[in-house]
Amino acid sequence: MLLTIDLAHPPRHPDRVEEELLQAWSEVRNSPHLRVLKVIHGHGSHRGGSRTRELVRNWAYRNRSRFRAVIHGEQYGLSDPATMELRREVGLYNDSDLDCQNPGVTVFWVT
Repeated sequence: MLLTIDLAHPPRHPDRVEEELLQAWSEVRNSPHLRVLKVIHGHGSHRGGSRTRELVRNWAYRNRSRFRAVIHGEQYGLSDPATMELRREVGLYNDSDLDCQNPGVTVFWVT
């Protein structure tokens, strides 16, 4: 159900970030089992994390028609309506970032 990619370790060049996002989206989109993409981008506590987060979230905005929802890690929890709807429809899955208010991740519900 969930594919996780780590773009923060090591930090990537901006062109590489977008390339890996598109590749991961395509993998989830074409999979009969995957529906959720979690991107670890860091939150800016070390060099490059904030820039990568901006790249990921800007890419998400530009490509929003490809997603049923984009959930920032700060909101990704059991009290968030989008998170609850996602979990109701795709099924329950284990994720260590759920309910952690982690600004270093973004979760994509792929259509």
